[in-house]
Amino acid sequence: MNEISQFRFPTDVRFGAGARSVLAEFARKYRVRRPLLVTDSGLVQTEAFGLVAKRMNRDWPGAFAQFTGVHPNPTDRDVEDALDAYLQHDCDSVVGLGGGSALDAAKALRLKVAFPDVALMEIPLDELPPTLVPMCAIPTTAGTGSEVGRSSVITVSQLGRKAVIGAPPLMPEMAILDPELTVSLPPPLTAATGMDAMTHAIEALVCPVFHPMCDAIALEAIRIVWNFLPRAYCDGADLEARGMMQMAAAMGAIAFQKDLGAAHSLSHPLSSEFGIQHGLANAICLVPVMKYNKEVSAAQYARVAQCFGINTFGISEIDAADRAIDAVADLNRRIAMPKSLDEVGIKEDQLGKLAKKAFEDPCHQSNPRPCTEQDLLMLYKEAFKQ
Repeated sequence: MNEISQFRFPTDVRFGAGARSVLAEFARKYRVRRPLLVTDSGLVQTEAFGLVAKRMNRDWPGAFAQFTGVHPNPTDRDVEDALDAYLQHDCDSVVGLGGGSALDAAKALRLKVAFPDVALMEIPLDELPPTLVPMCAIPTTAGTGSEVGRSSVITVSQLGRKAVIGAPPLMPEMAILDPELTVSLPPPLTAATGMDAMTHAIEALVCPVFHPMCDAIALEAIRIVWNFLPRAYCDGADLEARGMMQMAAAMGAIAFQKDLGAAHSLSHPLSSEFGIQHGLANAICLVPVMKYNKEVSAAQYARVAQCFGINTFGISEIDAADRAIDAVADLNRRIAMPKSLDEVGIKEDQLGKLAKKAFEDPCHQSNPRPCTEQDLLMLYKEAFKQ
């Protein structure tokens, strides 16, 4: 209670089937003349891209530009290339379309527009203007919640590691959550991104920062993912499940304004070094980290168990925490998530290098139980053989 916490939520969120029509309001409100649509090449062939492009052609006929060069784990070079496209086409705003990678790249692009001659990782975040060029974020997955987040995760090409760039002006002015844009997401990606949302919410909940508002949001996000991720995984056309998962992803990102934890420090090198999808990496690492944190986070994990519908009456917090951890492992099985690092091609002799990278990642600094490099190596070993 002696710490001063912060809660910022300025993003205008529009939710519902067909909500992409709100792009017209974004155009009017921010006097957008020529937006740059930032996405990845894989999305260009999808129905979601077609629906949004059709809407943009209606709102900006022949007047919007495209950048489709975002990689699955976006790099600072991607952002530089996006800046070239932005300047070449004389754009005045950004529309980010896709998963967390495209949205993070789009958000980072706005920093480069403000500081075009400064390397991305050297931009002075404490000197940012109060607002950047206007951005509308349109997620086509339900995991990162980047559409309402104040950070961007970018791989530093020279170092081969992920860096988290965080500043309130990075929050998009508008986010459009349209579940119709997620119905074609294949089951494996539905599962992985859904577990990303679950990891965000659980790590935010146990982060040792006093923030009851974020805690309440995290708990509801956990409940939603538990109830609706299996439905979205089994039936991609279930619009209610798709919409609820979009909401849970956004809520998870709002909750981790508190911060994240060791699972993210473990998952970031798995993505930057080996290209493992971020949500999938989180899914594999979450259970070992929950076990590691149990001795200091049993009370919070007991609340997680309650969100899962587990009857915790008459049992200890430790027992309730164990049931929550078992339930997360069971959810991973139900949606066919790989169980171990071994299953996704990681070799045991690579774990030491990964642990060094994980220790350099700042997320573990807000883990409820402190982590040394050896602790992180132990967690990798647990994830390797589980």
